[in-house]
Amino acid sequence: MNEEYIDNVKHLIEQKDADKVKELLIDLHPADIAELCNDLNPEEARFIYRLLDNETAADVLVEMDEDVRKEFLEILPSETIAKRFVDYMDTDDAVDLMRELDEDKQEEVLSHIEDIEQAGDIVDLLKYDENTAGGLMGTEMVLVNENWSMPECLKEMRQQAEELDEIYYVYVIDDDERLRGIFPLKKMITSPSVSKVKHVMQKDPISVHVDTPIDEVVQAIEKYDLVAIPVIDSIGRLVGQITVDDVMDEVREQSERDYQLASGLSQDVETDDNVLRQTTARLPWLLIGMLGGIGNSMILGNFDSTFAAHPEMALYIPLIGGTGGNVGTQSSAIIVQGLANSSLDAKNTFKQITKESVVALINATIISLLVYTYNFIRFGATATVTYSVSISLFAVVMFASIFGTLVPMTLEKFKIDPAIATGPFIAITNDIIGMMLYMGITVLLS
Repeated sequence: MNEEYIDNVKHLIEQKDADKVKELLIDLHPADIAELCNDLNPEEARFIYRLLDNETAADVLVEMDEDVRKEFLEILPSETIAKRFVDYMDTDDAVDLMRELDEDKQEEVLSHIEDIEQAGDIVDLLKYDENTAGGLMGTEMVLVNENWSMPECLKEMRQQAEELDEIYYVYVIDDDERLRGIFPLKKMITSPSVSKVKHVMQKDPISVHVDTPIDEVVQAIEKYDLVAIPVIDSIGRLVGQITVDDVMDEVREQSERDYQLASGLSQDVETDDNVLRQTTARLPWLLIGMLGGIGNSMILGNFDSTFAAHPEMALYIPLIGGTGGNVGTQSSAIIVQGLANSSLDAKNTFKQITKESVVALINATIISLLVYTYNFIRFGATATVTYSVSISLFAVVMFASIFGTLVPMTLEKFKIDPAIATGPFIAITNDIIGMMLYMGITVLLS
C-alpha cells in the first residue's frame, strides 16, 4: 500500500474506471482496503464502496480509522448505512458504528433495519456504558441447553453456526437462560450419544458481569488465556460474549490514551487531524507549563542576593529541576503500570510509599555523593555550593519519588485516570517544589 499504488487508485477513480479499480481490490483483505480508504477523501472512498459486496463493505467499514469513518458516514443516507453496512455486521461492531452517529441519525438507521431482532439487540447494547463489558459485547454465539442429548446438541449447533463467522466457545445454559458451563467440542466426539450436555460440560466458566469495567475484562482474558469471555446479567443469564479481537482494540486505544495523557495531550489526536484540533489538544498543558515556568522565575527572583553572593549556584538550576522531573516521572510510571495490570492495589498506598522511599533513599544518596565529589574537586570543601547542591538533590529526589507514588494512587482512589500523573503535571510540580527546596536550603546554609 505504497504512495504509487494509492496514486494509481486515485487516478483510476478520477477516470471512473470501475473495472480496473475492482481488479486492484479483488485480492485485498478488508483491513488493506480500509487502509486504502483512510488515504482517500470521502467521495473517493464512496466510489470504492460501491464496488464491494455487502459483507466485504461492512468488514472494511469496521477496520477504517475512526475519524475517517465518521466523516464518511456523514455523507451517507441513513437507509444506506442500515442496509449496506449494519445488516451485515456483528452486533458489537454495529453498536460501535451507531455510537459515532448523533441520536437523530441513530433512530433513522434503526428504523431501516429489516431484522427486528438485530435492531432490538443494538438498542439494548446501546444502553450500556461503552466502557463496560455490556458496551463491548456481541450477542452472536452458539448456545446449547444442558438437558439436550448429543445428537440434539449437534443438530442445533449446526443450525446456529450457519449464521456465524467465527465460533469461539459453545455455551451451556439452563431453561432460564442462565450460564451453566462451556461445552467442549472434543466431548461431542468422544461421549456416548445418550449423554446429556450437563454431564460432559465444563462447569463454572470464567465470566464477567455487564457492568464490569473494560480494564477488568482485559485482565481476565489475559490472566486465563481466553479467546472469548461470556457476559452475564445480574441474575446470571447469558447475554453476550466479548472476543479477543475486540479486547485487543480496546487495549490499543487505552495504550494510546495513556501515552497521550503522559505526553501532555488533553484529548485524542492523530497526525492527520486538522490544525485546530491538534492545537486545542496541546495548548492546555503548554499553558500550565508556562505558568509553572513563571512561578519558577518568581521564586528565583526572590533570591537575587543569594545569587549575587554565590553566582555558581545558578549552574545547578537545570540539574535540580531535571532530576526532580525525571525521578517523579519514573515513580509515577511504575505505579500507573502496576495499577493498570492489577499487580498493585490502591489500598496499599502506605506500603508502596514505604518501598519507594527506600529506593529513593538509595538513589538520592548515590546521586548526592557523586555531585558532592564533583563540587568538592571543583570548588573545595568550604564552598556553599559543594554541600547545598548535594543536600538539595537528596531532598528533591526523596520528595519527587514519594510525590510521584502518592499522586497516581490518590487519583486511582478517586476514579480519575492515574496516567495523568505521568505527564507534565508531575514534572511541573516537582520543578517548582525543587526550586523552593534548593533556594531554601541554600539560604539556610549560607
